[in-house]
Amino acid sequence: MNNKVNVKEKFIETASKLFQIKGYNATGLNEILAKSGAPKGSLYYHFPKGKEQLALESVNLAGQKIITNVINALDSIENPVEAIKFNIENIAIIIDNEQKTSDISISLIALETYLTSEILRKACDEIFTSLENIYAKKLIKSGISKDKSYELGCVIAAMIEGGITLSLTKKSGDSLRILAKQLPNLINI
Repeated sequence: MNNKVNVKEKFIETASKLFQIKGYNATGLNEILAKSGAPKGSLYYHFPKGKEQLALESVNLAGQKIITNVINALDSIENPVEAIKFNIENIAIIIDNEQKTSDISISLIALETYLTSEILRKACDEIFTSLENIYAKKLIKSGISKDKSYELGCVIAAMIEGGITLSLTKKSGDSLRILAKQLPNLINI
């Protein structure tokens, strides 16, 4: 039983990395099988509905990692502006050092599948909404009104996702650093 769980987790972990880096359509099941090292029959044993089912579990895994990273970054500093800046600067460092989106963004799979898979669109929406809410709750703790905090949470999440795209395209975290620098102008505490 434990071996079966490990094989399933290996599929999810491998697929999650590949989907975040290459996207949903560019990642084939044969590549996932090859990179995971698991036997072919076990893929359909664990994911009888195929690639979409595997992608759903992979997106959820990536989302949980991203959410955990954001929560940890925000919890490390009391001041919300400084905490959010810290989170953004950490992402910039990852992009500078690794040029990857693994565990920092699900944008690629979200953009690729929003019209073709309602299941994956909803999963991505839930993750993005969770991130917006995390930023909003941090702002609420600092005394910003609930309505304004939730609006700012949406703006911050959207800016970070856009900043990630710009930074990856430019092969530099500097777009994110500019965003972090300008954040205090957006949030008046």
